[in-house]
Amino acid sequence: MTAGTDSFDQFELRRKSDDLVYRFERKVDAQGRVGYQRADRDLWIVRSPEWGWISTDPETGVITGRSWERHPSQQSDHPPTGVWVTRKGDKSYVYDLVYT
Repeated sequence: MTAGTDSFDQFELRRKSDDLVYRFERKVDAQGRVGYQRADRDLWIVRSPEWGWISTDPETGVITGRSWERHPSQQSDHPPTGVWVTRKGDKSYVYDLVYT
């Protein structure tokens, strides 16, 4: 994000272990919800009333990622920056969420 702007249209999840980067863009999903779609796959980060901004498995609905540092009550209309943790099967990864 450029200094002096308040744009929350795009962000990156930057994996700490190997510097892999996933890019997300703000869009509207098939249910009409505002969320963030990953650039290379049909994976979304959406706001849950109970959990705040999360990623889920598209087939099962199981939570696969979320902010590690921000309680849902502290989250606004866009995913919080900082540490995010994801889980797929028995693997977990730590990322930094950074707006671009």
